[in-house]
Amino acid sequence: MRPLQRFGPGLAVSAMAIVLGTPGLAAADEAGNGQDTTYYISLGDSLATGYQPDVDKDTHVAYTDQLYARLKQRTPGLKHIRLGCTAETTESLINGGTCDYPNAKSQLDAALKAMAQHHGKVAYVTLSVGANDMLLNCVSPAGTLDAACLNSKSQSMAKNLAQIAGALRKAGGNDTRFVGSTYHNPFLAAWLQGAAGQQAAKESAPLVRAANTGITQVYKSTGFKVADVAGAFSSDDFTTQVNVPGAGEVPANVARICQLTWACTKQDPHPNADGHKAIAGAFAAVLADNDAPGAGASPTPSGSATPEAGTDTGANSPTTNGDLAETGASSSTPVVAGGGLAVVAVGTAAGYFARRHRTGEKG
Repeated sequence: MRPLQRFGPGLAVSAMAIVLGTPGLAAADEAGNGQDTTYYISLGDSLATGYQPDVDKDTHVAYTDQLYARLKQRTPGLKHIRLGCTAETTESLINGGTCDYPNAKSQLDAALKAMAQHHGKVAYVTLSVGANDMLLNCVSPAGTLDAACLNSKSQSMAKNLAQIAGALRKAGGNDTRFVGSTYHNPFLAAWLQGAAGQQAAKESAPLVRAANTGITQVYKSTGFKVADVAGAFSSDDFTTQVNVPGAGEVPANVARICQLTWACTKQDPHPNADGHKAIAGAFAAVLADNDAPGAGASPTPSGSATPEAGTDTGANSPTTNGDLAETGASSSTPVVAGGGLAVVAVGTAAGYFARRHRTGEKG
């Protein structure tokens, strides 16, 4: 089985429509359509950009685009500020260096500028970031998870994620709804490789669960709700058996990974179009549960969601100082336990090729 790629490879989408920072943009929108314009800002890594390995580029099958289509049905004046960046880590999301944003140094900076420009008009903010920091950076060439790396990366990731979520939360209005996500477990695809792979898949589950627990704790501490992507992918269900053509009876979580990602066909962990649909459903379920004004401000977000059906970007330097980290969790919040476990090699020698892209706004 050739190595799975990281959550960050691929070409970026070509330059998008209108860049933020255009004087009078919001006023022109509102005056032109006779209704109040509101905004959905999406941030994150290749989950947010809809990277697809079959075309080797970011696409509009992304859960962010599918969620936007659903939100726009009930909020016709909604516009999508699509800031996601393939290959983004929590560090690069804060400091930049992976993707280019007009008049901004980083993805976080772009988001804060957009929120300042459209203050009081930002209805939704979603965030998916962290996978590139930990699990997919801590697999050795031999295909083992490095426990010391996981612990180290989880601590730095928690500090960065707390800074990101805290800064966004502080910049939002009382009616802004904030939702972050957990991650599915691409290591489950190893199940198809026989007895050793099945053991590896089982051993990966508590590690991914611990990482998701840490991510959830940080989001809760900063007032974000949590879209349970791991739950939408049945990541922990080894009990239910499902028949998969060509593979026979496999656990439900393995069947879901094969159904919703490229892990079993192209040995790539990214969700396919159906996977993004399930992720959009997880976000939509959380938003539906919190449809009252000010719901996004709750400090005790739900961590569960039900998978269901669901279908553009950029913004100089508001405050992104270290003090914002204090609004979030401790840097030691998620500590992943366990020794180096033999698992399918994910994203090691393959590396990734991050293309820079500009950002735009989609109405």
